[in-house]
Amino acid sequence: MQAPLDVTVLRSGVPDTVPGRSLNVCERGIAAMIAGELVPGESVGVEVQLPLLPEPLRTRATVRYQDRLRCGLEFVALSVEQRASIRDWAREAKVDTEGSMGPAVVSTSEKKEVKTSREDSSAPAQSTGGSRSRLRGILWLLIVLLVLGTATGIFWWKWNRDWEELESGLKTSESMPVEKSQVQVPAEVMQKLLVHRVEPIYPVEARKEKLQGIIAVDIVVGKDGAVHSMHALNGPDVLANAAMDALRWWKFEPYRVNGQPVVAETTVAVEFKR
Repeated sequence: MQAPLDVTVLRSGVPDTVPGRSLNVCERGIAAMIAGELVPGESVGVEVQLPLLPEPLRTRATVRYQDRLRCGLEFVALSVEQRASIRDWAREAKVDTEGSMGPAVVSTSEKKEVKTSREDSSAPAQSTGGSRSRLRGILWLLIVLLVLGTATGIFWWKWNRDWEELESGLKTSESMPVEKSQVQVPAEVMQKLLVHRVEPIYPVEARKEKLQGIIAVDIVVGKDGAVHSMHALNGPDVLANAAMDALRWWKFEPYRVNGQPVVAETTVAVEFKR
């Protein structure tokens, strides 16, 4: 079911809101058409007004894939109340859809009417023609509903398949052998080579416990500029894990020695504050 959608991206400290419309919504995430380009791995804010719900659904999500204007967003901060709202909305939408399909079903009385009109040779020819016209109309309506249902099913299957392929690719990259660093680079030098940054998501449990501070993380940047491995040097596990979840999507220009890209090790700091 389509619904208005706004996606907010924080770039260079400036929020940028991109309008769009949802194509499919579930507790796991949302498929949407967006009037702009998003970056896979980017953290965004989502606001979608689902039919039958009084308040818009507002949450955080991670961009899982982007293909032209189509994108898949995975919810990362969905509360228990929001999950319940999505389930209630899906249940009500299903009932509403099934109710709207009622006229497409041939009732018993209509079948009896067609049978009677055929058996009664004294009935006017106009009555038989009207029954046949209704049957043809019902048949076409059933065909249209079948085509629409098939198209929706194909899109949903493709969306889930793309998502599974993306996750399998992430698992494959995580299982690859880690390159050994060739040079230690100061943090301020490596910071100038940063070309793509994803802000961490403040964990709900950390907010409840009022945890905050700066997490130092040692990272190894490959020759391609991607973060290949990392480990936190301090802080609570809940904040350290959140910091590393964001850092895995960072991208740097390759660090070069004598013009050749090398594997570099450096330390970055991620701040969490209430």
